[in-house]
Amino acid sequence: MTTSFHDLAGGPRVAEDPIAQGEIAALTRRYENALQIVRGDIAAVDNRLMTVEEKLDGFIAEQREAAAVTGRRLDGLEQKIDGFIAEQRSVNTTLVELLSALTGKNPGAS
Repeated sequence: MTTSFHDLAGGPRVAEDPIAQGEIAALTRRYENALQIVRGDIAAVDNRLMTVEEKLDGFIAEQREAAAVTGRRLDGLEQKIDGFIAEQRSVNTTLVELLSALTGKNPGAS
């Protein structure tokens, strides 16, 4: 057997107030509408975050590609520099040999 508040308080059971029921229904509708708006806002933010994430992924991919291209360019530049240094060493060696021959001194003798 169930007991209601009115039974415990000793008062007569009263039918629920239709005005209060109308207000509760209106508040419930307002709550549900606000909840739908919030859900829509959350979905919009989620879509924006996905767009930002996609753009960021694209940017990162571009940066990696640029780094790879730049790395290849730097590798090519380093090879050119190494070649230039080797040529300069060869030229320096040849100059020392020619100057040594002209002066009659041996560059290996101290």
